[in-house]
Amino acid sequence: MGRRALYPPIEPYAHGMLDAGDGHSVYWELCGNPDGIPVVFLHGGPGGGCTPTQRRLFDHDRYRVLLFDQRGCGRSTPHASLEANTTWHLVADIERLREMTRTDKWLVFGGSWGSTLALAYSQAHPERATGLILRGIFGMRRAELLWYYQEGASWLFPDKWERFLAPIPEVERHDLIAAYRRRLTGEDAAIRMQAARAWSLWEGETLTLLPDPALTLQHGDDAFALAFARIENHYFTHGAWLEDGQLLRDVPRIAHLPGVIVQGRYDVATPARTAWELHRAWPNAAFHLIDDAGHATTEPGILTALLNATDDFAAGRLHAPDHGQANHGAPETGSVA
Repeated sequence: MGRRALYPPIEPYAHGMLDAGDGHSVYWELCGNPDGIPVVFLHGGPGGGCTPTQRRLFDHDRYRVLLFDQRGCGRSTPHASLEANTTWHLVADIERLREMTRTDKWLVFGGSWGSTLALAYSQAHPERATGLILRGIFGMRRAELLWYYQEGASWLFPDKWERFLAPIPEVERHDLIAAYRRRLTGEDAAIRMQAARAWSLWEGETLTLLPDPALTLQHGDDAFALAFARIENHYFTHGAWLEDGQLLRDVPRIAHLPGVIVQGRYDVATPARTAWELHRAWPNAAFHLIDDAGHATTEPGILTALLNATDDFAAGRLHAPDHGQANHGAPETGSVA
């Protein structure tokens, strides 16, 4: 099969704000067929927010897709907030959204940080997942963070790395995540913004095998960059409140579930070693290593593999358990527009 294009654009048939507690309101939307196969889409970052393009990874006739902006980013409020914003707050939010939409079980789809959150959620609630589709696997191990934010990826992108280093004095460069945290949480708004843009653009410009101006534009936007950089750095400072290696260690909790792992061979942000280790630990999951791709969903080989995965799941070719949905016409709570 040749390279595939996204499904046509679609607007949500319902959306609203979930009162998640702790002062947070979480934006959510439902797209596709209200009686379709339920799937929850988990965006990257953390702090990236969901986009209209992500709705188009699914056959609108066969799926009911829930997307949401995780705490502090996108349309969720308060913007760029770090308070009560941890992996386990997000896992609880996913469960609130599942209950709100009266869903028994659903397919869990996540890329990059979304793959981390998908694994954390599914390992905490394996009885609520019918399967997983994961892209650009990020295990949140200390070694993975050091590769991308201390030394490793820097050898491949020395020009872009120089711009990442620029806001940080030489004396602080032995721990760049900590140095950035001081600036991203400091009182000086101009320094916060300078650090946020440098952090965000480092990631945005190293995600693809070939340069993608659209990613530079997205990651250079001030509002996007502030939430993205502050929340990412906050999570990375705390190792996402996971034990090092926890997500690979706990694969047996989901090993009975069908899954698809899609990984770019030349992914610099989340190198293929983690995806390979997940593949070895989870024989039930199909593994697709894309030889001509980096990290981003938009790269043709990755996009094709993800579309094939959602189609295969919908057609039962991944032997998904009965999804057990009930009465998905409208959520129980939250504003609908």
